[in-house]
Amino acid sequence: MAVNRFVLNGISYHGKGAIQEIPGLVAAKGFKKAFIASDPDLVKFGITKKVTDLLDQNGMAYEVYDHIKPNPTIENVTEGVEAYKKSGADYMIAIGGGSSMDTGKAIGIIINNPEFADVRSLEGVAPTKNRTVFTIAVPTTAGTAAEATINYVITDVEKKRKFVCVDINDIPDIAIVDPDMMSTMPRGLTAATGMDALTHAIEGYTTAAAWELADCLNLEAIKLIAANLRKAVENDPEGREAMALGQFVTGMAFSNVGLGIAHSMAHTLGAVYDTPHGVACAMMLPIIMEYNQEATGDKFKHIAEAMGVDTAGMDQAAYRKAAIDAVRQLSVDVGIPTKLEAMKEEDLEFLAQSAAADACAPGNPKVASVEDFKELFRKVM
Repeated sequence: MAVNRFVLNGISYHGKGAIQEIPGLVAAKGFKKAFIASDPDLVKFGITKKVTDLLDQNGMAYEVYDHIKPNPTIENVTEGVEAYKKSGADYMIAIGGGSSMDTGKAIGIIINNPEFADVRSLEGVAPTKNRTVFTIAVPTTAGTAAEATINYVITDVEKKRKFVCVDINDIPDIAIVDPDMMSTMPRGLTAATGMDALTHAIEGYTTAAAWELADCLNLEAIKLIAANLRKAVENDPEGREAMALGQFVTGMAFSNVGLGIAHSMAHTLGAVYDTPHGVACAMMLPIIMEYNQEATGDKFKHIAEAMGVDTAGMDQAAYRKAAIDAVRQLSVDVGIPTKLEAMKEEDLEFLAQSAAADACAPGNPKVASVEDFKELFRKVM
């Protein structure tokens, strides 16, 4: 058996009320002031306040940085680095979905590795020497699993591309996965982030680097998501709690084995059209499953079964189709669009080149050419 690396959080807390652990954790570490990375909507609607109220009640100092947009930019990071330096903070709390988490990761890495202050040099596997600043990650969406991963994604507005950064030094020290922090997510965001989580699990299960430890986690995540996303979209508390767990379970796995071209294409759509990441993933996932199926052995049989399909008596072609159909139906049931109106034929060359260059592309079980990418993008036009 080959040597496989697995990087995880030092500690994670799960379940309703988990954020109550934060003051005790901070006190035990002797930290003086938190730099809180969150987004404006979470601040506006009082979600960030659920954590800052706990800090206030315990006389703990903090400063909030919320100059973070969906598909966060290099500028969001560089502004955040300067804000951190001025704040006098000695640790970070990242509160939000992938955008807040990814911005926080980049800020924390640059604070302790200032030679990467240009941000662009963090693309790929950057040779950082030092751990990020001590970070407590509190997700507010059940999908990105950024609190559990060694990855983050930043948008280069000037070059119209998103770039993936992979760094074992960026994983948060502590993850606090409290479904109460996700309870006010609107229906559309719940659906999109949930389908992002399913894309993580299926791509992680079929990626070229997949192995047994990651496989068992990703299969369990597929089961949890398939059984609970529809309920979570209807704001069922049990559904939300199960989604909070499912997205974290696949986060532990895909962070260590990589993803595939559904993600490389979704990153490109986000960079060019500002398409929400989960929506882009959901649109691409069944299309990419069709494209990849011949390179997946019997794995689609296990995916179909995890999605709730009885595969008894099915041959390979039938169970592969059943897996793809089940994923497509879940996406439709939770209201994800199947077409991207903004996409134009004249954009395809740039889109295809960008997707091919994305750091997630090499993990795909089937090598895709630029022409393949063009044809795959056309399927959502």
